[in-house]
Amino acid sequence: MPLFSHKEPAPAADTRPARTSSENRGFFNRRHSASPDTTRNTTTSPTRGSGVLHRNHEDSSITAARQRVIDAEAAERDADRALMAARAAVRDARNHVKALELEAKEEARLAKLKQKAAGDISKRAKPLGRHDRI
Repeated sequence: MPLFSHKEPAPAADTRPARTSSENRGFFNRRHSASPDTTRNTTTSPTRGSGVLHRNHEDSSITAARQRVIDAEAAERDADRALMAARAAVRDARNHVKALELEAKEEARLAKLKQKAAGDISKRAKPLGRHDRI
């Protein structure tokens, strides 16, 4: 079967026997024609295929509207991706700031310990050299 084939349906011929007008056709099976002798020998249009290749019969405004909807859907997908990327960037930035705060807090704690240790050593060092004061 070729890839881009054009399907033409066979002409529809009515092989059913003609019904009389007295037959009950049911609620959904009514015919609009009053004469039972008329046969339904109408030519059908080619079957509607899916895809862009079979849309040659559409009005240009419909085609343009469909394209605008497709473009809008693509723009929404791009916007969703951008929003997710922005949220991830904000989350990463917040995590980085928290890490910096924790690091600064730890450095401040270590600096206090170092300052206290230096103060203790300074107190011990004050009495040294008492023999030099004459």
